[in-house]
Amino acid sequence: MAIDLTRIGEKARKEPETQFTSIFHLVKDEGHLTSCYWKQKAGKTAGIDGVTKEGYGKNLEKNIEELAERLGREGYKPQAVLRVYIPKPGSTAKRPLGLSCFEDKVVQKAMAEVLGEIYEADFLGCSYGYRLNRTCHQALDALGRTIQQKKINMIVEADIRRYFDSLNQELLLKMLEKRIGDKRVLKLIRRMLKAGVMEDGLERASDEGVPQGGALSALLSNVYLHYVLDEWFEQKFRPSCRGDAYLYRYADDFVACFQYQKEAERYLVEMRARLAEFHLELEESKTKLLRFGRFAKEDAKREGKEVESFDFLGFTHYCDHTRKGFFKVKRRTAKKKYRAKLADMSAWLQKSRNVLKNGELLKRAKARLVGHLNYYAITDNSRMCGNYRYEVGKLLYKWLNRQSQRRSYTWKQLNSAFAWVEWPTVEIKVDLNPSRR
Repeated sequence: MAIDLTRIGEKARKEPETQFTSIFHLVKDEGHLTSCYWKQKAGKTAGIDGVTKEGYGKNLEKNIEELAERLGREGYKPQAVLRVYIPKPGSTAKRPLGLSCFEDKVVQKAMAEVLGEIYEADFLGCSYGYRLNRTCHQALDALGRTIQQKKINMIVEADIRRYFDSLNQELLLKMLEKRIGDKRVLKLIRRMLKAGVMEDGLERASDEGVPQGGALSALLSNVYLHYVLDEWFEQKFRPSCRGDAYLYRYADDFVACFQYQKEAERYLVEMRARLAEFHLELEESKTKLLRFGRFAKEDAKREGKEVESFDFLGFTHYCDHTRKGFFKVKRRTAKKKYRAKLADMSAWLQKSRNVLKNGELLKRAKARLVGHLNYYAITDNSRMCGNYRYEVGKLLYKWLNRQSQRRSYTWKQLNSAFAWVEWPTVEIKVDLNPSRR
């Protein structure tokens, strides 16, 4: 039976200065480890030991019992993560991903759930990534309301260069010691961070960063930026501002909103210095200061310039007006994301058309389209979603008709197939219009 972790969460909220000195037993509890086993997704690529969820589960009770015993006597040693590279949307560059061994995933999940209860009490309202009951859409909603309803005239859009690879492990461990006093927990986290990386058959030490992709790495990366950025902004920088100032962060992507230009410029300078103290630097190509808000259009027109926009969480934010002439923040799918999504769909169709039967291919293409619409079908973005749906239809027509020299489908036949699989139409899934809610 899985253990109840809510008590330590309640204690963390009631006692924000308390250091937790006895929580390791919660990590190594057999019921908790078994629960974390079942929470792992099946069919995932295995780590360097080749063990999958199915393989580990064939003798689950014994494997969990032995794992708990090794954790208890501190004999558990995490294995190196397998470094792979996946395509980066909208770029020729590739994103590094660390594939942990299955047993390590179970332990990481158990650790993340225990620590998550504690740090969820500490994390601030400006943080949205990798948190329970917090979503991208909530971050977009809060940001849009702030720009539309507060005295916002300037935006600083920022991104940290190679954040997961640059995070300083020793500084992270010192941060964890503020809340975690259990030496066994800290020792296990250190072992996980130092487990090493295997790439092209060669294993090397990992002296900095956390591997992207693990449940624990997401939490640890959030803890790091909580102390580096969130607390600094809310407790030190924001109180020094004469005008309105707000921060919204999702993982290592963040946007700051300001009333006054000088304070936005000062933030950019001081924030760079703050990040440098913790061995981090901005990705300059994704960082900019721009005029944005209810007066941005008029100011740009008066100066003979184009009104600027910014990207956050896959959407381009731009200034516009309602039919009655009131200022409104609108969003559309970012061009970079749009092109990347279509390229990904085309590549998948090209690979799958000779493997799957046509009916199954259409069902899976529908599932992919539904997933896209569930995220991107928000207020004011119907046109871009409609364009995406239309382009996906054209891609299906193209690749289905390349299965043989003889044309497989006419448009009439394809439309009949769409009706058969109940091809989705574009409907707003998330209402982000503050004037309507």
